[in-house]
Amino acid sequence: MITPHAGGEPVHPTPMALPRGSSTVLRIVLGAQLRRLREQRHITLEAAGHAIRASHSKISRMELGRVGFRVRDVADLLTLYGVTDDDERQPLLALVERANVTGWWHNYNDILPSWFETYVGLEESATGIRNYEVQFVPGLLQSEGYARAVVKLGFPAAPEEELERRVRLRMARQRLLRSAEPPHLWAVLDEAVLRRPLGGAEVMREQIDHILQALELPNVTVQIVPFSVGGHAAAGGPFSILRFSQPDLPDVVYMEQLTSAVYLEKRDDVDRYLEVMERLCIEAEPASRTREILTRIREEL
Repeated sequence: MITPHAGGEPVHPTPMALPRGSSTVLRIVLGAQLRRLREQRHITLEAAGHAIRASHSKISRMELGRVGFRVRDVADLLTLYGVTDDDERQPLLALVERANVTGWWHNYNDILPSWFETYVGLEESATGIRNYEVQFVPGLLQSEGYARAVVKLGFPAAPEEELERRVRLRMARQRLLRSAEPPHLWAVLDEAVLRRPLGGAEVMREQIDHILQALELPNVTVQIVPFSVGGHAAAGGPFSILRFSQPDLPDVVYMEQLTSAVYLEKRDDVDRYLEVMERLCIEAEPASRTREILTRIREEL
């Protein structure tokens, strides 16, 4: 799970200025601010928990943004931390309400595992999303037919209704790219992603057309790593890097597994993946050639 940076500087919360703040991100931001206030006063987790009639572990989960917040608890903690001025308290208390608002993806709770729900919430508030993929087209760039083929591959025994809900969830996520303040999506695809005829040749042609249409958006960049490169920097497999404008949120590296996911936010880990991503972008064909490559592969299908 993601942990916010902790520092000693004074807190001047401005929650209304948060860009596209999903409930996931707002909980992390609020938790980070509460943690900073507690540490400035040298108050232990145990003492903070006692003040709201809770355990120290609950305070820890609140500061990590892993649980919802109650206005009463936050108000009591602010009093304990010496934040008594209304001009300082009200922005934080207002943030509680915003942090507890459920996102649109909660309508898919029946098919959305908690480890991926976190990613969707972070994705909604990211200003930059960088993907490297070796097997599948990234979810934000998948056509409906291709998405259906991917879902069937992952859930072969699921009933048709569930399969369609999973496809609709994936399509709903793509609205982000055309939102008022969209993130910059920069995807690097191994050539194998486009050569593997998932769903058949016609589905793949539609998928390539879908990527070509996405490239018309100013916030979408796609590069392709050709087979001719041979071995390359990302030998460990696919990953995503999410970046945020909010200073309380570090960059996050996301790696999905079959039944879970790994989130990395330690500076050394993130820097290593950023270095690998930069080397991939150098080894890949330049973005200016992507349309040409996609068109050629489409004609060969």
